Amino acid sequence: MNASAMNPSNSQHVRSRSVPTNPHPALTQVDEHLNRLRASEATSSSLGLRLDALQDLHGSVDKLFLLPLSQQALVKEVLDELQEGSLRLLDLCDTAKNALLQTRECTHELASIFRRRRGDIGGSSSLKKCLNSRKMVKKSIHKVLKGMESKPSNKDHGSLSIVSQIKEVEAVTYHCIEGLLFFIAGPKLVSKWSCWASFSKLVQPKRVACISEGTNISVIERLDLILSSISNHQTEVEDMQNLVRECGASIMEVEDKLEGLYRVIIKTRVSLLNIFNH
Repeated sequence: MNASAMNPSNSQHVRSRSVPTNPHPALTQVDEHLNRLRASEATSSSLGLRLDALQDLHGSVDKLFLLPLSQQALVKEVLDELQEGSLRLLDLCDTAKNALLQTRECTHELASIFRRRRGDIGGSSSLKKCLNSRKMVKKSIHKVLKGMESKPSNKDHGSLSIVSQIKEVEAVTYHCIEGLLFFIAGPKLVSKWSCWASFSKLVQPKRVACISEGTNISVIERLDLILSSISNHQTEVEDMQNLVRECGASIMEVEDKLEGLYRVIIKTRVSLLNIFNH
């Protein structure tokens, strides 16, 4: 007689191993948001869309933390690591928020300069203040970016799908915020000799666009071109007033979306702390 027939328990054990296990809907939702982010990067989608996708992703992760199966998987060692990761993301968001605020203040200062139009605008103390502010922003961001290069690699959590998925969310968010910091830093200030040619291209109607249109010239690059053009006396005030206004509005748009992401990361961090203290 067949051995499996003589031992029903063995036969039942073999059958149970072949039954597929479907992932929880919350895990599936996180996967969907991750795929959406990957697709946005592959198609060079706008910064605003990527920040929106990140916010949705972290919202789905927060729901995942409420599940008993997640709380069982998140042992103390894992919780410590995830909390450290969330704190690192919040620090990077703070850096980006402060840099965006200083950059937007430059647009307000420039708008004020244009309204006054007194004396030598190119040599005004207000313009020098803007230039110095942008230099400090670039310097501080590049210092942070250099530190990001030495970020420790994540530990391997084996087959714990929930933990590995959350760590992937952290890695994707880290990468996106890194891209945001590169965006804020912008290119090096344009040299005196090439500034006018670059600015001439910038003021062509088809090249003037906000961040949502994904053009070749970013809003930060436009602002730096404006600053360089004024300091080198290579353009007229009338050419720049609308550009400065658009730059300020676009930077504010990024600030709002970053603030939304910041709040949802704080929310997920609170959920982690609640699990830790449970």
